[in-house]
Amino acid sequence: MLRIILVLLAVISFQAQAELEAIDIYGDEELISLIRSNQYLQRVKDDDCQLVQDIEARAEVLQQPMYQFLWGEMLNHGVCVERHSSRGMKMLQTSADQGSAEAMLRLARYYYQGNLVVKDRNRAVNYVIPAAANGNVKARILLVRLFGEGYGSPRDYELGYHWLYNSYFDDKAQHTEAMSLLDMLAAKMPESIVRRAQQSQIYTQ
Repeated sequence: MLRIILVLLAVISFQAQAELEAIDIYGDEELISLIRSNQYLQRVKDDDCQLVQDIEARAEVLQQPMYQFLWGEMLNHGVCVERHSSRGMKMLQTSADQGSAEAMLRLARYYYQGNLVVKDRNRAVNYVIPAAANGNVKARILLVRLFGEGYGSPRDYELGYHWLYNSYFDDKAQHTEAMSLLDMLAAKMPESIVRRAQQSQIYTQ
């Protein structure tokens, strides 16, 4: 009888441990990876919305920028919570104000597309420049796209070109997109400026 009780206790302990492991909060590197691969909202759904309170606390109380990003996007899209886009956008802005390049890029995309906000591509430029300066390749791609479409200041074209030209790309598709956008921007610049922007050590990043 004692042996049976011990076995049952071991099974219960194992199940409890498995449940705890299943709902562990995301580590910073894991969350950044989820955001960059655009899987962050699906992951919250896949976890059966068990981490909503933890995510909210890390965003609202602990003021952690990556969780502010996640919580803001959950509010924007109504994932596991009631949709509340005005709160979500304010939370994204708070994350960006704390230096999150991912939040800056997300806000820039919202203004580029006119999604949840009035379309304002010049404002998108203002959001994406700091993220591009911080080395975010996707931000650099969006910045050069905006410049190529005529938004932003022509005085910044050289710097935007330089950043993207000297970036490292994740895959062939991203490289191909970057080269096409660089060609589009180069058409708006004197050849001597393009050659200067292609050098690797003109600017500090």
